[in-house]
Amino acid sequence: MSALLRVGTTYIPVVNVEIATDWYVNKLGAELSYLDEDKAILNFANQSFFLVKAKDNQSANFYDHYGKEHFSLTFEVDGLQTLEEVHKEFLSKHSKGN
Repeated sequence: MSALLRVGTTYIPVVNVEIATDWYVNKLGAELSYLDEDKAILNFANQSFFLVKAKDNQSANFYDHYGKEHFSLTFEVDGLQTLEEVHKEFLSKHSKGN
């Protein structure tokens, strides 16, 4: 039995904390817990995410030994229908300028 309960925090490098925070809150429904010029703390999907101001061209992605780039973080939804609904919602919010 593991003493670890869950992944507590994921750190995501961003260039502009305010713009990134707005995206996560308005597009993914994240709850903003804290915001300053260097970082934001967001809660969603039963996890805490820190958006940390990083240097330009910084990424959390990595390359495997074949040279293929991978994301270090992905989001899961409940099936294809939900994925299609999320996609439609993103498109709708984008067309409204949100």
